[in-house]
Amino acid sequence: MSAAASPLPPRYLRTPEAARFLGLSGRTLEKHRTYGTGPRYSKLGGRVVYRLEDLQAWADRGVKASTSDPGVGTVLPARRQAAAGLCSTNSSRG
Repeated sequence: MSAAASPLPPRYLRTPEAARFLGLSGRTLEKHRTYGTGPRYSKLGGRVVYRLEDLQAWADRGVKASTSDPGVGTVLPARRQAAAGLCSTNSSRG
């Protein structure tokens, strides 16, 4: 049986490996996970793992050709994002 006949299984990386792959710190990747701004991940038991394909797809969302290129998507910073459409707490009621 040749190795070409069967595709390789998906490769999973733990947080430190995934962070190195992306060029981020492990803490930054954890923040992205907390705020929902990071790449897709899976929980296997109590372990967080990332598929290589998901890490690459997330990084590719931020690809730009120039500073004026809007690109195809945005990679948000690792912080809490304001919810769209919510009113300010200082608005008047009436």
